[in-house]
Amino acid sequence: MDRPSLYDDDIVTWAEEQAAALRALGTRSDLSNAVDWANVAEEIESVGRSHLRAVEGLLIQTLAHLLKRASAPLAPSSLHWREEIATFQITAWNAYESSMRQRLNWPRIWKSAVTAAEAGLGVYGNQLLPGLPKACPVSPEDLLTDCFDIDHTLGVIAASVARR
Repeated sequence: MDRPSLYDDDIVTWAEEQAAALRALGTRSDLSNAVDWANVAEEIESVGRSHLRAVEGLLIQTLAHLLKRASAPLAPSSLHWREEIATFQITAWNAYESSMRQRLNWPRIWKSAVTAAEAGLGVYGNQLLPGLPKACPVSPEDLLTDCFDIDHTLGVIAASVARR
């Protein structure tokens, strides 16, 4: 290997590169057919995909809790939601790799967060802020940072409803 492994720095890119290398090996007739190259490559790729899905899940939870807090700031669970926002965001930021930026499905993340927040609020008899935009008003850069500002982000969400 002529360069350091990406495994520790960017597992998503590492998995894609390793899967491509395995697929290329699988086309060589001089190698043993004892290895199921296609499925081994698929399994390696799934490592990267699962890391990506984990970050998406954490972002969904972060946004869902932000939406609940913005929608029902006086609810008894509001302080707990704030703690959860911080925990999910920090965990997402720590697991995030820059190569994920273009791979994260932001429309799905936002839609899932809205659905989760709505379901969570309904349990307490609260409702989601009316008039939320179809696209996430919070930028990925605002969510995936080491200096995340919950109050600023709540303000962005509130402003996105006020503009409508």
